[in-house]
Amino acid sequence: MGLFDDDFYSTKVSRRKSGKSKASGGYADGKWAVRKSKRSLATWQISLISSVCSAVVAVLLFSLVTGQFTTERAQAPVVIDKVAASSSDPYDRIIQAAAHVRPAVVSIINHKEDNKELNILDESALGSGVIYKKDDNKAFIITNNHVIEGAGKLEVVTVDGETHKADLVGADKVSDIAVLSIDGKGIDRIAEIGDSSKLRLGETVIAIGNPLGLGDTLTSGIVSYTERTIPVSLNQDGVYDWEQEVIQTDAAINEGNSGGALVDLNGKVIGINTMKISDTGVEGLGFAIPANHVLGTANELTSKGRIARSYLGVYSVDLNNPYVPLADDQRKELNLPSVVTDGVVVLDAVGPAKDAGLMLNDVITKFNDKPITSTLSLRKYLYDHTKIGDKLKITFYRNGEVKQTTVQLLEKPEE
Repeated sequence: MGLFDDDFYSTKVSRRKSGKSKASGGYADGKWAVRKSKRSLATWQISLISSVCSAVVAVLLFSLVTGQFTTERAQAPVVIDKVAASSSDPYDRIIQAAAHVRPAVVSIINHKEDNKELNILDESALGSGVIYKKDDNKAFIITNNHVIEGAGKLEVVTVDGETHKADLVGADKVSDIAVLSIDGKGIDRIAEIGDSSKLRLGETVIAIGNPLGLGDTLTSGIVSYTERTIPVSLNQDGVYDWEQEVIQTDAAINEGNSGGALVDLNGKVIGINTMKISDTGVEGLGFAIPANHVLGTANELTSKGRIARSYLGVYSVDLNNPYVPLADDQRKELNLPSVVTDGVVVLDAVGPAKDAGLMLNDVITKFNDKPITSTLSLRKYLYDHTKIGDKLKITFYRNGEVKQTTVQLLEKPEE
């Protein structure tokens, strides 16, 4: 039996026993008897035909395979801004995306009002922006509000090194978005804004900006979290009074990257770089405002110069704030029932709140029968669930008694 235990495979040939007749083609009388028949002719014919067929099949297969390779080789690679696709480079899509978006990313110089000499800059005076629209001979640039805050003079430097005087179109502190405009002459590239809702965890992204004023800098990483909510102190007083929904990434976002582009591998801007966590021992925590949030805000700033939001007119402090707790004597002065543990204490009432009768030390607990537990929840309800002119039912406690009033909301004045 052979190696593969196959009856049709054997390296041994057994010899026939003597006594076989000549008719059987065996061994007789000491001589080999060769039987003449048509089988010998059929065998070599079959061999010849098999050889010819094998050759034909081999030629056909070779032609098919080489033809396919030739077809694939003939297809031209996609070229974006003279960056050709390279099958041997796993980072080729990063190269293409960067080449596609980079001309639309600019550096922003904020000559602050408190700087006596305009040529003296600190890190906070440097940032980035993204050209997202061109209209009526003007190009419009998205950046962060904190990049242009306190500006006395704004300048934009494009990728080709040209410096343009920039005008502030509008800014919004809550969303940390601002829009600038420059002369559109010579601006021939605007960024394509993508759909940030389609981002996937682990997706590769690149951050383009102007960190530390170095200019033309690119970093790459992945999306660590698609919809991260982080607390924000709008007044920088240590009290969190707003929440920002952001994209978390480990792509390096440094000083000056703020306002720059977070880009997917299709070359679309899916976020505006806004901040990073820089505590000791913390790395790879950068954040960008999702493009879907940015675009609506930017368009409203472009058309109206500001974001119109509902305004109640109360200055408040949280009843139950672990970071800034009320003193025992302050709580006692409110004379609240023991069941009331969360709410907003009114420190001052102006505008609509004053007209509705709200006063010092009133404790707001509900808007339209929905619980209000903090200044953050109060602001989020006003901004997300009401519009200018709405009538809002307020439930509050005054000297231990529950009361209700109705207020008509006005437009929030500019700060």
